[in-house]
Amino acid sequence: MKIKKITCKEVADYICETLGENLNSPKCKDIKDHLEHCEICNSYYKSVQETVQMYKQYKIKVSDDCHSRLMKYLDLAEFE
Repeated sequence: MKIKKITCKEVADYICETLGENLNSPKCKDIKDHLEHCEICNSYYKSVQETVQMYKQYKIKVSDDCHSRLMKYLDLAEFE
């Protein structure tokens, strides 16, 4: 089974939707531009993407505590 890779644009769109921003707003355009040019942010989002894909691919069941610790480690606790 092949897992679809998420693009930076999809990540930026998701961030904008999560923030309640219009996808064509200046903030979202800035996020998309930043992701295209910032190697550090790009690497961070790729690692988050791979973690999410592993969860989905292997249908990993974890406790709420484990999930919370992972989200905190990935600096994504605010999105829980």
